[in-house]
Amino acid sequence: MNAIQKLRQLVTEVNKGPASAMQAWPIVTRLLARMPLDAAEVKRVCDDRDPVGLDVLVTRLEHPDAEPAAETDPATEAVTDDEMKAALRAFNKRFKLGRLADESRLGGRYTSGGRESKIDAIQPPSEYPTRVWKALAAAGKLKYTGNGFYAPAE
Repeated sequence: MNAIQKLRQLVTEVNKGPASAMQAWPIVTRLLARMPLDAAEVKRVCDDRDPVGLDVLVTRLEHPDAEPAAETDPATEAVTDDEMKAALRAFNKRFKLGRLADESRLGGRYTSGGRESKIDAIQPPSEYPTRVWKALAAAGKLKYTGNGFYAPAE
């Protein structure tokens, strides 16, 4: 069972009743904090213990390519060049450090194995909203590989 399936199971637990919801919300909060979602929206849903908002977030995780039901204002969706540069810099740093950490793992012996990392995509840093990552993918600077993962464009 992956994290998204566990979240879907916890949605049903939250909707069962107050006793099961009280046990499920701390787990929901921890899992949602690790997902590529808007941090402010996650905080609001968890603080308010909003079961409808939780269902919407989990549905968004299950179908990341689906368009939102409400029309959004294009002016709010605009991404500045500075924002894209900063996000790409953060992505490249996170990607490089992840690969380096994977390559420097110790093997069965006392030294590292000297093997190359097999990490080819990561979840982008959550400090930037999803619209920034989509704009970078549309500009050809990143490649969307599915399930919230992005790879550097080669």
